[in-house]
Amino acid sequence: MLEAGYQVNLKKVHRLWREAGLKVPFRKRKNKRAGHGLPMGAHHPIDANVTWAMDFQFDATGDGKVLKLLNIIDEYSREYLATLVDRSIDAEGVISALDGIVAERGTPVYIRMDNGPEFISHALSNWAKEMSVTLYFIDPGSPFPEREV
Repeated sequence: MLEAGYQVNLKKVHRLWREAGLKVPFRKRKNKRAGHGLPMGAHHPIDANVTWAMDFQFDATGDGKVLKLLNIIDEYSREYLATLVDRSIDAEGVISALDGIVAERGTPVYIRMDNGPEFISHALSNWAKEMSVTLYFIDPGSPFPEREV
């Protein structure tokens, strides 16, 4: 129809299909999830204990139960800071792991992460404000955090 120059309203087409007894899946647009920090862009670590990175990995036990691993590293020295292993890790678990590292090493300037639900939570955002830490989020779906935004 568009080749002939007709303008068609999607809602009208949906209504006509319903009246004809046909079922049309009505797709709702997904809202883009984003954290309460800054997009990453071209950012390179400049010294030890300035930029930390954290991400989750998943594994399974022999009986098929899922294990969730939170890995935190120093980006400059590539030093391992912590790994938290549990069946379920929420934002409070992430904050307690970060508190343990901060008590040992001090507060970083930046923390880099993806847009996972544990990382975009208000609890982590509030913790970062209290500790004067800037949260950086890599682009959703991008394997390259150093990409220019």
